[in-house]
Amino acid sequence: MQLKNRSSKIDPNTAIALVMQLMAIAGKSGEEAQVASFVEDYVSTWAIEGVSVAYDTAHRRSPIAGQVGNLVIKIPGNSRLPRLMLSAHLDTVPICVGCRPVRRGGEIVAASPSTGLGADDRAGVAAVLVAARAAVEHIAPGSRPPLTLCFFVQEEVGLHGARYVSVGKLGKPAWALNFDGGDPQKLTIGATGGERMRVVLRGIAAHAGLAPEQGASAIEAAALAIADLRRRGWLGRIKKGKSTGTSNIGVLRGGTATNVVADEVEIAAEARSHESEFRERIATTIADAFHQAAARVMNEAGQAVSCEVQRRVDYESFRLAADDPVVRHVATAIEEVGGTPHLAVSGGGVDANWINRHGIPTVTIGCGQRNVHTTDERLDIADYLLACEVGYHAIARAGTQVG
Repeated sequence: MQLKNRSSKIDPNTAIALVMQLMAIAGKSGEEAQVASFVEDYVSTWAIEGVSVAYDTAHRRSPIAGQVGNLVIKIPGNSRLPRLMLSAHLDTVPICVGCRPVRRGGEIVAASPSTGLGADDRAGVAAVLVAARAAVEHIAPGSRPPLTLCFFVQEEVGLHGARYVSVGKLGKPAWALNFDGGDPQKLTIGATGGERMRVVLRGIAAHAGLAPEQGASAIEAAALAIADLRRRGWLGRIKKGKSTGTSNIGVLRGGTATNVVADEVEIAAEARSHESEFRERIATTIADAFHQAAARVMNEAGQAVSCEVQRRVDYESFRLAADDPVVRHVATAIEEVGGTPHLAVSGGGVDANWINRHGIPTVTIGCGQRNVHTTDERLDIADYLLACEVGYHAIARAGTQVG
């Protein structure tokens, strides 16, 4: 899109060079140390005193561990103004490892057709840095709010960085602007809650040709449960009365050979809803279906398949009001750079799910990412630069509309 004709504080060449450097750094979930070090070194070149840099221990509490925790950088400003937080996540998905970003016309793409780009979310990281640096250079300290720049780890594997962030290190931000997604004019003000499930069915092995009656098939129990859930409308898009949600059986592993009654199956499933109670109902229904199906499958001796279900809430849903101060503030910043803000509620989780849960009102905007998590990923340069502009304007006007 075309921006308003005005004097920008964002240098496009510098911003583009920065995002290309960031996308070239390997850093899949749990292996973010190198990109975190780059960010830390980049900020150290800014001519400003009183900057604090710290890492928390989120990686030690996450299920996958990892090299480093969340990187938290605090920049001083007028202490009478409310603190603003800008955030993005450091990690990329594995397909992006080895990326060599190149510019082609108005886009940045991966040079190799076998890799992704990593614009999700290195474009967000770059937008945070570009906006904050412009604020440091162009806004007088007395007019600049204190800033917290938070770079989360392990977003792609369950929002672990945002979930386990050390909130006390953030400096009590009044609100936050998170960068992730595609459209910089779209304000994500709400997102669904998600729960993951691991189901293990343990049957009784037997020779499928000589004595199948001595076995109890874990695969048969899984099939019965899935068919029952489908028949009753608890798989895929779900609507029960006024409540809606989704569920999915995403992984099913089991069996060793065609001539062996399967003695074990492992299933990975998920449940989502904007209503926490309904999400729990979906997950409970799935668990009950597998327990009941397992009890129905038994051998001639009356031995049944056993069922174990593990459940974990990945993130709780959230929804900000359209007139929430942070929503109005960021919407106005988008308008100031010539954009047309529109509000959206996401069917997926973002770091903002947990930031809001931690008591910091947060909206998310995109940075021009397209076709993420694929080898056709690309970054729209105009949209990326627009996101940088929105970030700068959100800082410049902070304290006048929010607080």
